[in-house]
Amino acid sequence: MGAHLITGAGSGIGAVVAGRLAERGEQLWLVARDARRGAELRARFPGSRTLVGNLADPAKLSWALGQQELPIELDSILHIAGVVQLGEIGDLPVKAWQEQLNVNLVAPAELTRLLLPSLRQARGHVVFVNSGAGLSAHATWGAYAASKFGLRALADSLRAEEHGHGVRVTSVYPGRTATAMQVKVHQQEGKEYDPSRWIAPESVATAILTALDLPRDAEITEITVRPGG
Repeated sequence: MGAHLITGAGSGIGAVVAGRLAERGEQLWLVARDARRGAELRARFPGSRTLVGNLADPAKLSWALGQQELPIELDSILHIAGVVQLGEIGDLPVKAWQEQLNVNLVAPAELTRLLLPSLRQARGHVVFVNSGAGLSAHATWGAYAASKFGLRALADSLRAEEHGHGVRVTSVYPGRTATAMQVKVHQQEGKEYDPSRWIAPESVATAILTALDLPRDAEITEITVRPGG
């Protein structure tokens, strides 16, 4: 039975991945922004453990995790949580930049740093759920895309640094996926939301688990997932 730490397990892709791993009998460590959210996650995924830490304030993660029991060995960290706020560069305030950079980039870097000893112990796997916006930036997507371009750089550097420790690193670039975030994006765009047009979160979860389950002689470094026909 492996141990897996997941951010964003409360909804969307993260919830599907957590459910799939729980069905397999794996040990879940779920990151929650506060104690109430942690209790909700433990009720939803019986037998799971929670770590309380606010991804929007990554400077406090070291202190927060230092007060809690951490896994000795981790088979994977799955960075799935994310936030998005669209807006043109000429309109987007600093607060919107900072929130997206903190949650989407700095918090994954800090969580990974704090848990690297546990990952190395298990020769584990780090999965960054990136975005199509991490490969190409369009109008009104500047801040979000910047955070995801940065996440790609984080993954590439980490892979090069940790290869010798047996730690695998995968970036997953989903296109638009039918999640609560996509509902918010459509509201910001002023468009009608039709989930049938977009990728099911279950399909992205399958891609993530494929990377995790790959035999140790190989490493999937990048997966791009696009809506099917």
